[in-house]
Amino acid sequence: MPVIGAVRQVALSAGRDLDTTLAFWRDVLGMSVHARYDPPGIAFIMAGEVRLFFTDGVPAGIVYLDIAGLEAFHAKAKASGIPFTAPPALVHRDMEGQFGPAGESEWMAFLKDPAGNTIGLVERLPPDS
Repeated sequence: MPVIGAVRQVALSAGRDLDTTLAFWRDVLGMSVHARYDPPGIAFIMAGEVRLFFTDGVPAGIVYLDIAGLEAFHAKAKASGIPFTAPPALVHRDMEGQFGPAGESEWMAFLKDPAGNTIGLVERLPPDS
């Protein structure tokens, strides 16, 4: 059997306008383009060690990204006119430490980029938060 390692790359839709999609990821999420190739009109953004691959012709996807300061980001982005499909909400209290340190709570908010990809923003907070 092969040994599978970490996730290397995730394909996301760029829609029909790669520039608009990349501008959203840069201006709203603060993530810069790592590499771009024209032609064929593809780009990569690094999320930690994972490549986010943007191209036309693939269905819109869902990606979950770690964020620090979710509430503050949400307030600032919403005030700037960025629509969220779901505001920050508690989704899990990890009392057993199944996904990280025991007792932490996991909060998520969701928004969409111009290509229709859903972006889940995830923050884990210690018990006293």
